Amino acid sequence: MKIVILERATVGFDVSVDELNRFGDVTSYDTTPIEQIAERVQDADIIIANKSPLNESTISGAKNVKLICEFATGYDNIDISYCKRRGIKVCNVKGYSTDAVVQHTFALALYLFEKLNYYDNYVKCGEYARSDNFSHYDYHFSELSVKTWGVIGMGAIGSKVADVANAFGCNVVRCSLRDNMTPSKYPALPFDEFVATCDIISIHCPLNDDTRDLFNEDTFHRMKEDAILINVARGAIVNNSDLYKALNDNLIYGAGLDVIETEPISVDNPLSHYSDSNRLIITPHMAWASNEARARVVSETALNIEAFLAGKERCIVI
Repeated sequence: MKIVILERATVGFDVSVDELNRFGDVTSYDTTPIEQIAERVQDADIIIANKSPLNESTISGAKNVKLICEFATGYDNIDISYCKRRGIKVCNVKGYSTDAVVQHTFALALYLFEKLNYYDNYVKCGEYARSDNFSHYDYHFSELSVKTWGVIGMGAIGSKVADVANAFGCNVVRCSLRDNMTPSKYPALPFDEFVATCDIISIHCPLNDDTRDLFNEDTFHRMKEDAILINVARGAIVNNSDLYKALNDNLIYGAGLDVIETEPISVDNPLSHYSDSNRLIITPHMAWASNEARARVVSETALNIEAFLAGKERCIVI
């Protein structure tokens, strides 16, 4: 059995992938440019990827491939229709990063909500040392318990975020983008009412035709001027140029992003030039990447391969 890992670097080199060796001959590449995918997978029985596009143009020459494993939950990099025609099974890993992403959601939100960048700078620049007062009130903040927290996407991550926000005392609501929503104890609001009501909105939904550019200039005009937007889902759900304009025009207070439209961030993304860290924080798509989560995704991938070789289905997408 020949196994090819196209993007070893995506789980970090502090995490071992040696447990995959028990299934056969493993060839590992730190990263793989698109133009090299076809050559690297041509003899593979199993391909392990994360972001590499796997479609007819990149894997048609891989005549032996039987299984594609994602080091991730999302699989929009894979042409599912093509794999189905070829009889190639595709599996992903679910739930491995839920706790990490929930944790990061609140790290971003509280950083903005409590003006932590401002207060840290106030102390470190020497202003606090020159103050006659033991505290400082020029840049005030509220309590979460008097705020409405809105969740878009009530899967495992969104549901846990809702529960944590509820534990803070927030009034928690969810957004009804579709009629066939997952049942939840939290009330659902139509999108227009949702964005006009919420003080904090966190995004945990997939990217699809309903959610692409969901947060655009029109949406920002309908949000509260002191609202905070958190996106830890997919970058293209938030129109980055429109968000830049919304921040400059004070349509909303701030945003915390772990995902952006193009990753790594491109130099022409206007958000890369927005310098006010009191109102915008961007992290490099690492909400999922706790030590535990990265180790877990490798172990779960191994279990997926083990099940496949035993003729069992585990986390099979198709």
